[in-house]
Amino acid sequence: MTEKHIGFIGLGNMGGRMTRCITSAGIDVLGYDAKTENIELAGARAATNSAQLTEQSDIVLLSLPDSRVVEAVVLGDDGVLAHARPGQVVVDLSTAAPESTRRISALLAEKGASYLDAGISGGAAAAEKGALTLMVGGEQSALETARPVLERFASNIFYVGDSGAGHTTKLLNNFLNAVSLAATAEVMVAGKKAGLDLAVLLDVFNASSGVNFATVNRFPKIIHGDYLKGGLTNTLMMKDVVLYTELVSTLGVASLNASGPLASFGLAKALGYADEISNTVVDAIGDVSGGVRLHEAVGS
Repeated sequence: MTEKHIGFIGLGNMGGRMTRCITSAGIDVLGYDAKTENIELAGARAATNSAQLTEQSDIVLLSLPDSRVVEAVVLGDDGVLAHARPGQVVVDLSTAAPESTRRISALLAEKGASYLDAGISGGAAAAEKGALTLMVGGEQSALETARPVLERFASNIFYVGDSGAGHTTKLLNNFLNAVSLAATAEVMVAGKKAGLDLAVLLDVFNASSGVNFATVNRFPKIIHGDYLKGGLTNTLMMKDVVLYTELVSTLGVASLNASGPLASFGLAKALGYADEISNTVVDAIGDVSGGVRLHEAVGS
């Protein structure tokens, strides 16, 4: 793997942590980010722009907010596509629209380069430990080329199919995440107002049919005031749910359960939690339920 030159574009909340996993292993990474301080924090060398990074990298990793930004970086003037070359592998670790992903993949293929859409799951905590889950679409041979670097920050790597399959799988997973988080937040606020012991309530859920990722991994911390900051924001969660509804619409699937998370994360955005971790959706629901907080403020 040391023979491959690695470039990483987008070293923010998740990209920075993934890059740090690579550089901590003594592997050189050329990085580019709008905030130059992120590059140093991730232990990478700074590229002047995405063009230089693409020219000097065999494997280019992207971790960007959405398809609009991905398209600007890849398809824009002097972007990744303009400098792509045969044999190069571009790995998009963003959450993006599958249709956009397939279009980019086709354009890069014309240059002889491969494009992998690699949805990620696990959040900031898993990224910190190098224990993310990846769901990868694209050419399987390209995945094998990129696998050694991906294994630096992912403990589970699933090949899920052709181009777009990775981002499709990611949207399906994120929708389930959104539903369980929003529903659990509502239930926990109700439990608080009912005067229940929230720790015991979670123990009941986790030994019963209501168990889900939020009850196991999020709310045992939240009830003590730890919101696990650093993960997906309410804005990004809302974006993912909207992308999911667009996806199932094109597939002709009725989306009967989207209204809950759309309302919940939309409420969080409207009440000022837009850029806070999506776990704060419980506070937004609490705000409109009488000012409820699951935990007592320090000093109260």
